[in-house]
Amino acid sequence: MSWHPQYRSSKFRHVFGKAASKENCYDSVPITRSVHDNHFCAVNPHFIAVVTECAGGGAFLVIPLHQTGKLDPHYPRVCGHRGNVLDVKWNPFNDFEIASCSEDATIKIWDIPKQLLAKNLTAFKKELVGHARRVGLVEWHPTAASILFSSGYDYKVMVWNLDTKEAVIMSPVKTINCHQDVILSMSFNTNGSLLATACKDRKIRVVDPRAGAVLQEASYKGHRASKVLFLGNLKKLLSTGTSRWNNRQMALWDQDDLSVPLAEEDLDGSSGVLFPFYDSDTNMLYVVGKGDGNIRYYEVSTDKPHLNYLTEYRSYNPQKGIGVMPKRGLDVSSCEIFRFYKLITTKSLIEPISMIVPRRSESYQEDIYPPTAGAQPSLTAQEWLSGMNKGPVLMSLRPGSELLSLQPLPPERPLSKPRAHTSPRLFNQTEKLAAEDGRRPLSLLEERAPRWASEHRLEEKKTWFTNGFDIFECPPPKTENELLQMFYRQQDEIRRLRELVTQREVQAKQLELEIKNLRMDSERL
Repeated sequence: MSWHPQYRSSKFRHVFGKAASKENCYDSVPITRSVHDNHFCAVNPHFIAVVTECAGGGAFLVIPLHQTGKLDPHYPRVCGHRGNVLDVKWNPFNDFEIASCSEDATIKIWDIPKQLLAKNLTAFKKELVGHARRVGLVEWHPTAASILFSSGYDYKVMVWNLDTKEAVIMSPVKTINCHQDVILSMSFNTNGSLLATACKDRKIRVVDPRAGAVLQEASYKGHRASKVLFLGNLKKLLSTGTSRWNNRQMALWDQDDLSVPLAEEDLDGSSGVLFPFYDSDTNMLYVVGKGDGNIRYYEVSTDKPHLNYLTEYRSYNPQKGIGVMPKRGLDVSSCEIFRFYKLITTKSLIEPISMIVPRRSESYQEDIYPPTAGAQPSLTAQEWLSGMNKGPVLMSLRPGSELLSLQPLPPERPLSKPRAHTSPRLFNQTEKLAAEDGRRPLSLLEERAPRWASEHRLEEKKTWFTNGFDIFECPPPKTENELLQMFYRQQDEIRRLRELVTQREVQAKQLELEIKNLRMDSERL
């Protein structure tokens, strides 16, 4: 028998989490103390919205993404609900429109001004009135414009069409009445033709959102699901919850057969809810535990074992909620593939955490950034309601894209461009003059000197960076895994510097030979 080691080749094996520095966090934020198991945070490339504590009614803050540091205690709020706000979600096709739901049994749609708020925003764009009890969740349709889903404590899921002129909408276009208890989670598949729900009656359901019919229902008693998630185009569902022995557990399901899970994995004995997040571009699954500071991440595959554990980001600060930046808002220059915004109530702090693929090259990495869902809807509300299905409109994350001009370019880059444009013209002129005189062109010395000088300036700039990060701003490693990753990066940097020194020595010898040849030619003349 031959022995085969269990080794998987993956470009995401060394992904690590990097917390933002103190000045790049959002401090003194009055985060809500609600006990509901929601995210309480929503992020897009322009704003971060977080549910906050307030007296008399419910409110949430909308902070511009660049406005880091300490928050003014009198910062304006979005307040129009008569009860506590339970959930907020940004419109995926409009970065200045947000939906909120509350204990007052209403959903409100808000237009956020592009300039900073000068006073509290109380005027809503639309109000949706239909639930008999408080509304716990809202979710935008992933491909159709102006379609919003809401679930309430009246055990109903309502479908709203916002493409109307009415300011107050009293009746939804569809009400789904198949649940027997409170809905804990909702998730859409890629084109929005299926809706998966996790209910307090311990059942997972796959529903046709237009017809309201239950297509699949899981009654497996060994797993009590609290959150459910579609795994992109893999035709699989992932649920998090508790096992029969009250251990936190994940379960993987075939969306066409929910009788028995494909795989189950017990994590630990903590009591906090597990929030799953799936990145369909990289097939990576992130599991965030409420009440602890850890973020586990896995790689999902169609072959067994379906869940391949990569590693874990650890922190001593427990998270109350979590927000996720859409892929079009990531910093591709530092190979960032995911970004969390962690709500730390003990410090009144919002801490960004970037998940990064360590790469030596600073160029755009095409293999880790496939085309992703953009900010354009593929269907109108009426088209989707009439029965049409379309996948999301894809966009490239290459920095030349219009939607990704978020990070300012470093000041050194435009200064090096004129040299690159003017030097070939000068070299061509010297070659022409030398050819007219009938002598050997002296272009080699004149060409190498400015090129070497510009390369030396670029290398001086690069030596202060490791994989795109300033080595003086990197926090010290907190775990053994982070220490090993730092060691490997330093070894790669030492190897790169040695290769650079060897190249310089070879170039110096070549230059000496050229000088000797030029002297010999001048003596002959």
